[in-house]
Amino acid sequence: MAHLYYVILFGVSLLLSAVYVLVWRKHYDANITSIFILVPIANLGYILQTVATNVEVATIAIKAVYLGGCFLSFFITMAILGLCEIKINRWVRLFFFLTSLTLYGFILTIGNRPYFYKTIDLKIVDGQSVILKEYGPIHPVFYVYMTAIFIVGFTAIGYSFIKKKQVPNSILYLLVLPELVSGICFAGYKILGTPIELTPGGYVFAQFMYILIVNRISYYKVNDVVVDSMVQNGDTGFVTVDKDLHFLGANETAKSIIPALEGLSIDQDIRGITELQKNIVHWIDHFEKDQVADNLFVRKSDDGDERVYAVQTAYIYNRSKKYGYRLYFSDDTENQKYIALLDKYNIELQEEVEKKTKHIVDMHNNLIMGMATMVESRDNSTGGHIKRTSECVRILLDEMRKDSELDISYKFIKNLIKAAPMYDLGKVAVDDAILRKPGRFTPEEFEKMKVHAAEGARIVHEILKETDDEDFKILAENVAHYHHERMDGSGYPEGLKGEQIPLEARIMAIADVYDALVSKRVYKDSMSFEKADEIMMESMGKHFDEKLKPYYVSARPRLEAYYSSLE
Repeated sequence: MAHLYYVILFGVSLLLSAVYVLVWRKHYDANITSIFILVPIANLGYILQTVATNVEVATIAIKAVYLGGCFLSFFITMAILGLCEIKINRWVRLFFFLTSLTLYGFILTIGNRPYFYKTIDLKIVDGQSVILKEYGPIHPVFYVYMTAIFIVGFTAIGYSFIKKKQVPNSILYLLVLPELVSGICFAGYKILGTPIELTPGGYVFAQFMYILIVNRISYYKVNDVVVDSMVQNGDTGFVTVDKDLHFLGANETAKSIIPALEGLSIDQDIRGITELQKNIVHWIDHFEKDQVADNLFVRKSDDGDERVYAVQTAYIYNRSKKYGYRLYFSDDTENQKYIALLDKYNIELQEEVEKKTKHIVDMHNNLIMGMATMVESRDNSTGGHIKRTSECVRILLDEMRKDSELDISYKFIKNLIKAAPMYDLGKVAVDDAILRKPGRFTPEEFEKMKVHAAEGARIVHEILKETDDEDFKILAENVAHYHHERMDGSGYPEGLKGEQIPLEARIMAIADVYDALVSKRVYKDSMSFEKADEIMMESMGKHFDEKLKPYYVSARPRLEAYYSSLE
């Protein structure tokens, strides 16, 4: 019966250690980890005691059992001190460890020296081995040590209940139970003389409780991570609460910003505190409603110096499960002063600036559109080519903008839309006889036609040479210069290949060719969307950039809808 009891407890202890391995995280206390290592070893010793066939095996079993007896008590007590946030001198900690080590050294002499056991013998009772021993002079010291270390553990827990507000009561309750049960189990066998040892059961119960403890610790240890990684700067504060709005922790900066946090106990419900309902509870409700993490502010006055703190709220996760919220307070005073100053000057200057710049911008844009329209009037298209290609560019860019992984800036999009009407200005330098020819060019005529790309870049450069926007000027020149280049290097005017061709020119090329295919010209009818799409897709990687293919495909329904609306 005793053998089966020990086997079951050994199996359960192994299972609980495996569970601990599954939930283990790097911030878990090494003392707790040691507990889960030692319990199965000690419980295995109890099994070996019941099946020992000679004194040598029985001696090994006893040494395994006492490995738990000596060191489990030490590691449990150290774990309790750590969880209760009670710091002890390292020399005191070393003293306890060396005491455990010394006692176990005497235990290792069992069978060879009379220090711990004077004698050891073995007999078989009802088919199970029973170890007979006579205690030596060191054995009472072991009892004294065990009693002392249990007292230290209980005292630490009791002290924390009374004095340590930052230690969660839920953790303290969980710590009391294994300490109490282990003590009862130990005393039950040694003092009351129970027929089987209860200590292995106490060990298993302690394992179970410590799994609950480490799971609960996960809710609180996040504070350490936050402090270490985000809040070393004294100007930054943080507060954490669980999903039921129970207080989990805050640093001193947060407490100085929100005085109501001072004196809160861990696990205290903040909804019962009026001041915290007005700020923290309100901010969390705002976050839950709109999922907006910032744009909230709190002001703090200190000796006439008002500071403004930006408040950011986010979820706290335990693995993939939301279990609370964290609020950060970052000093935004200087930024708010700057914004206020800018707002003041913006109100005064905005109308004046708009008046002076609007006229210049309008003149500049009208000049560009006037030249583009003049060029278009000489071409053999049916009109509207500039407007159509510009809209194609806009639709393509809109699809590209949706790709969060694509490194494309708002300024690039704005500049390319603005530059699109200028891309064919170079045709002003092409003879009318060639430009308006209703059919294919001869090789000689095509060579003359190709001049418009480089000529367009020159014209754009002249138009924009006085502009302060260097990025726009370069982009507009590239669009005019390289929109006839091909990815395979067979384009003109320079035969650029692949990514040698600027991105803006690659985008323009798709818009230009698509419009040419689906639009009616003097010398041809418009092509069906299906046929045009077939040609466009076949040209990907040859004429057009293969990387732009997904954006063309996603833009196609809008392109077709746009051209259908023009009919």
